[in-house]
Amino acid sequence: MNYDLELERVVEQINKVKPKSVLVQLPDGLKPKAKEIVDFIKKETGVKAHIWLGSCFGACDIPKVEYDLLIQWGHSEWQ
Repeated sequence: MNYDLELERVVEQINKVKPKSVLVQLPDGLKPKAKEIVDFIKKETGVKAHIWLGSCFGACDIPKVEYDLLIQWGHSEWQ
């Protein structure tokens, strides 16, 4: 199954915010795409992204680690 991960939108937001650290949080079904996502982010922005391998049970499940920008994918669209 193909997903539109809206990576161009992610790059746009990173370039707007200019974070030093980015944390990528994915639901289990998208974790196999994690390396592809962080490689794309690094290539397009120069910012190193870290992958959160812990749980991701929705927008309220925010990791308690230091980062400047959290990019979270889920099953429902949030603006």
